[in-house]
Amino acid sequence: MPQVLVGPDRISTEIDAGACAYDVVGDKARQVVVARVNGEVVDLSHPLADGDAVEPILISDPEGLSVLRHSVAHIVAQATQAIFDDVKLGIGPPIKDGFFYDFGTTRTFTPDDLATIEKKCVEIINSGQKFSRRVTNREAARSELSNEPFKIRLLGADEDATVMSEDVMEVGGGELTIYDNIDLRSGELRWCDLCRGPHVPDTRYIDARAIKLMRTSAAYWLGDQKNESMQRVYGTAWPTKDGLKQYLNMLEEAEKRDHRRLGVDLDLFSFPDEIGSGLAVFHPKGGIIRRQMEDYSRIRHENAGYQFVYTPHITKGALFEQSGHLDWYREGMFPAMHLDEELHEDGTVKRQGQDYYLKPMNCPFHNLIYKSRGRSYRELPLRLFEFGSVYRYERSGVIHGLTRVRGMTQDDAHIYCTPEQMGGELQNLLGFVLDLLRDYGLDDFYLELSTRNPEKSIGTEAEWEQATAALAEAAQQSGLELVPDPGGAAFYGPKLDFMVKDALGRSWQLGTIQVDYNLPERFELSYKGADDKLHRPVMIHRAPFGSMERFIAILLEHTAGNFPIWLMPEQAIILSLSEKYENYAKKVLDLLENHEIRALIDNRNETIGKKIRDAEMQKTPFMLIVGEEEEKNGTISIRRHGQEGKGNITVTIEEFAAIVTEEINKTLKVFTV
Repeated sequence: MPQVLVGPDRISTEIDAGACAYDVVGDKARQVVVARVNGEVVDLSHPLADGDAVEPILISDPEGLSVLRHSVAHIVAQATQAIFDDVKLGIGPPIKDGFFYDFGTTRTFTPDDLATIEKKCVEIINSGQKFSRRVTNREAARSELSNEPFKIRLLGADEDATVMSEDVMEVGGGELTIYDNIDLRSGELRWCDLCRGPHVPDTRYIDARAIKLMRTSAAYWLGDQKNESMQRVYGTAWPTKDGLKQYLNMLEEAEKRDHRRLGVDLDLFSFPDEIGSGLAVFHPKGGIIRRQMEDYSRIRHENAGYQFVYTPHITKGALFEQSGHLDWYREGMFPAMHLDEELHEDGTVKRQGQDYYLKPMNCPFHNLIYKSRGRSYRELPLRLFEFGSVYRYERSGVIHGLTRVRGMTQDDAHIYCTPEQMGGELQNLLGFVLDLLRDYGLDDFYLELSTRNPEKSIGTEAEWEQATAALAEAAQQSGLELVPDPGGAAFYGPKLDFMVKDALGRSWQLGTIQVDYNLPERFELSYKGADDKLHRPVMIHRAPFGSMERFIAILLEHTAGNFPIWLMPEQAIILSLSEKYENYAKKVLDLLENHEIRALIDNRNETIGKKIRDAEMQKTPFMLIVGEEEEKNGTISIRRHGQEGKGNITVTIEEFAAIVTEEINKTLKVFTV
């Protein structure tokens, strides 16, 4: 009898001739949707051979969710073609939290169209249809799909075109296949699509209550703006209706927390059209937040032995030629400005001009500071720090609020050390960065280790291996989960990214640490060792926040605008019960300022209820109400943000200042703002 190895423990099991993956890992509860056979994800109908290793993949597993969503994308395409005669099939891959399907059509889909398509999807799912894989060849497929021009183009003109891209779900994997949707009762063919799969066995594995079409948009064939415009339908699918409900609730909460919306509501920043896309201005309230962050960061860096430097925003192109950025990062840089050219009166060139660039990175400038004089091993590690503004030419389609901008300020540092010091520096760095981020109320971290892409990197394999090993060891010492990112490193060295989960469970990339043997070589950096010989330092790049703009956006969404009190632009607002108590309100304000508490007076001609509601909308931590009793006793009545119905407490100004100071000191390590 033939045998297969089942599950992660590789338990040997006998199988009958002609057995498929479902026979050894399938379940009646329909939780196993596909299988991994010899490392490849396949349909449960996949035939097994003697010696195969078979593992079940659940619908709740990441790979199972992708298969579920891609299967629903097929149903969306089937439903759309059943409703509209003029649509042609594009592609329909799974994406994060859902899927999309692109259609060639002259119509523009409306919200009513989406509702109609979704209703038809439910009908198809409930009717019961099997996803049946069928191997074909190019000639037969071209004949069968002759009315689908985009599918024909995927097939290409030669045999190699079937493996044109692993990103296109319709082709690839070395074998050309079509999936037929077959009625489970009658056995009749209902619809088919060119696809490499895999798919769930049939629509009974899909909960019709757990799918939703979200929106439509214009798109281009295969994402290339040179190609035809198409209509894209976005949707989501989950194993259960509760999963869908939780996801929709999360989206609703995320919309409330959207930093772009909060930035306007709280008057923190804006993006004036007159300046340009992806370029933010910070308003006074946002300026207070940035200043507090910068002041606190400066003190933490000074205490950790960093020295502050300042560099210009623009440089001659030769600097980026030396660093390699013009070779490897040119597309992410703003175009050159040709300057300094001088002409004779007759128009001929008297002096050649030069190309200047806005800097996308600070590291080449810091290398020049290091190289400005000879260095001794006694000076190392040398830690240079700068709040450096950099500029990157992000394409208009990826610019998003403060998270993807064209102008940003990095809390950037470069550490120059001996090879022997590198391990200790990396461990200290991890502790420093994590400790700093926790001061902002972030505490759910994991690390992502990005390794070399041989086609997009410089330097020797030995240097890369040594740098990668040092980062991995430091990460393991931290005790945090370490997730690999193969090929994701910068061109000059591996990197360790700090990933944080916010209040909604979403993952964000914050700062990064990179080990670099290559830029010191390119800039010929050296130090004189104890042996009186010159040696090459190791360079460590690091930025805890990543950028001030991005970090503020993440913190805004994580806290829903309820920043830690030490960061709040206004820590308190004074509300007088009537005009009679405005002089006392001013006295309270003066006393609060003496205690370095940021406060203001709301002296508008509004009711106290209206003033309280507005203060709540502005997330002001404390509302200080003053009236006859407070003026008489020299006190204030405190109402805390978000604690409606819990009653106010009456305290003196000194007692209130102590409350604020105590709350700040619970968060911060080294200074009171």
